[in-house]
Amino acid sequence: MSCARPVSVPDRRARIAVAALFLTNGAVFANLLPRYPEIKTDLALTNAVYGVIVAAFAAGALVAGLAAGAIIRRAGSARAAVVSTVAMAVLILAAGFATTPVVLGAALFAAGACDAVTDVAQNAHGLRVQQHYRRSIINSLHAVWAAGAILGGLMGAAAIALDIGRATHLGISAALFATVAITAYPHLLPGPDHVDDGREHAEAGLRPGFAVYAALAALIGIATAGAVIEDAGSSWATLYMRDGVGAPGAVAVTGYLALMVCMFVGRLTGDRLVDRFGERTLARAGGLLIAVGMGAALAFPSVPGTVAGFAAVGLGVATLVPAAMHGADSLPGLRRGTGLTAVAWLMRVGFVASPPVVGLIADAAGLRAGLLLVPVAGLLVAMLAGVLSARRPSRS
Repeated sequence: MSCARPVSVPDRRARIAVAALFLTNGAVFANLLPRYPEIKTDLALTNAVYGVIVAAFAAGALVAGLAAGAIIRRAGSARAAVVSTVAMAVLILAAGFATTPVVLGAALFAAGACDAVTDVAQNAHGLRVQQHYRRSIINSLHAVWAAGAILGGLMGAAAIALDIGRATHLGISAALFATVAITAYPHLLPGPDHVDDGREHAEAGLRPGFAVYAALAALIGIATAGAVIEDAGSSWATLYMRDGVGAPGAVAVTGYLALMVCMFVGRLTGDRLVDRFGERTLARAGGLLIAVGMGAALAFPSVPGTVAGFAAVGLGVATLVPAAMHGADSLPGLRRGTGLTAVAWLMRVGFVASPPVVGLIADAAGLRAGLLLVPVAGLLVAMLAGVLSARRPSRS
């Protein structure tokens, strides 16, 4: 194992700056989530209509996802991430002001489009910084994103508990996190994002066969299941806690917070666990934990049991999407970034499809039945986990 190279001060600052972008990306949208039940009530939305409207965020991300690469190539990952973050903060504020379902859906759609650009740009920039460090830091950046989501959820819960109006609360959030993103910009890495490491030339003569495409399809399935599972926390946890098990408004957000806290812990420790047990074992165990934990919470509904169920979901889902992305980017015969782009874009189908599907089931049989989609997705992950590596490749 080679000796670690000293990290320069500019690289350390760049890591802090890109971490700040991950933090803001998690926090901005999470500030809106505790307000969802209130918005649903104010606009008199049925479960099905509510599901379609909240899916507009994911739909916007899906539509904009393929354009993100072109935007980043033209503007650079640093500028694209900061501008899209500021725009998203403004659009989330607009969603809080919405007085009709159409305006709410349009604001969420546009915010989701900005989020897609931010997501790709901040990950691209994080991988640039990781190249400078010559060791993995990307999981720690995703842990910071989860910390931002926790912070946003806590801000929303505090605003509800203190009876702070939706517009005031989201206005403070937008101003705060837009300022953080703009302040981080000068400390990000300058120059172009692409570094030619020779992989395209080395694999130019390889043609992917059926096995490669089958593996890619399985990896997309794992990532999409992960998206469905994560969406259950963001779109439905607070509503189910309030309407399904009778938690009051400020307590209802604890289901979402439990999921995000445990996801944060899982991502913070994920590298070490993968190094020890391998991606395959960890993903299979995570899928089973999701199925058993959420299945038990739905079978025996209570406030503590439901919080524990969402906590199990957070732990189980923590490393699924990073593992699927790593596996897709390592498939032989595909140009660098092709598998990663396919997984990152197509997994958004899960974010788009999940809310309306759960909403339709909820209107027909209750939200408790709709959330059965979560343990089913966990079982799917356990079944598909064999496509992942049994051991993580050693780092250079």
